[in-house]
Amino acid sequence: MLFLKLFLLFSLFSFTFSHDAAFDPHLLPRPLIIQPEDIETLFEKFDDELNLHCTSWRFSVEANNLSPWKTIPEECLGYVKEYMTGRGYKLDLERVSSEAGVYAKNLELSGDGKDVWIFDIDETLLSNLPYYIEHGYGLEIFDPIEFDKWVQKGMAPAIEPSLKLYEKILDLGFKVFLLTGRNEKHRSITIENLTKAGFQRWDKLILRDSEQHGKLAVVFKSEKRSEMVEEGYRIVGNSGDQWSDLLGADPSRRSFKLPNPMYYIP
Repeated sequence: MLFLKLFLLFSLFSFTFSHDAAFDPHLLPRPLIIQPEDIETLFEKFDDELNLHCTSWRFSVEANNLSPWKTIPEECLGYVKEYMTGRGYKLDLERVSSEAGVYAKNLELSGDGKDVWIFDIDETLLSNLPYYIEHGYGLEIFDPIEFDKWVQKGMAPAIEPSLKLYEKILDLGFKVFLLTGRNEKHRSITIENLTKAGFQRWDKLILRDSEQHGKLAVVFKSEKRSEMVEEGYRIVGNSGDQWSDLLGADPSRRSFKLPNPMYYIP
């Protein structure tokens, strides 16, 4: 960020000297006088423009308008860091969970035990932000080996607004199915992590087995939802941080997208 600001300032100096109408090689150029308040204003405009650019990018991420992407824009690192560690991310999580709770409360359940709410796990119930803080908030290309090491620690904290929604969904009488892209080999540590974070009970925990390893998330999760429907379940709610959690075959009656500008899973 500082480099970009200095580059902009030096560019202004170069532009001024090169456009001196009365340039004489035997004379020194006229001094460029820039008041401190002018520099401050220039930097403020630059910061405002960058903030607008990164806000527009994040909106496109959440609206699913971007082509598949692998890393966040380098110039938006500071923006993403501020969003993820500041009040904005927390407010967005609270908003999603609140709206989902209102929807769930107003649903009339059938009473036959077939009304299901699906939850994704990573960045939906459990937060991997401690991992991504150490890996550039999504600026680094995803490393599955390093991420598996993090998962094996079982230290991901609960996303508090999601935990409140989760408990409410259970209290209302929904079946809760956890549908995650995590590998089956992580079942034990995932159960341990979920329980430690406050997610005490669920009806099904569905992970990827070896046969589903190469499938896109949207395909894998679509197939699992189709199996639920074939078994007579009604998917009335679905919470996830990726569009691949929500789109595809047999979608939920209503879906709730949690914010995540750090990574994209197709």
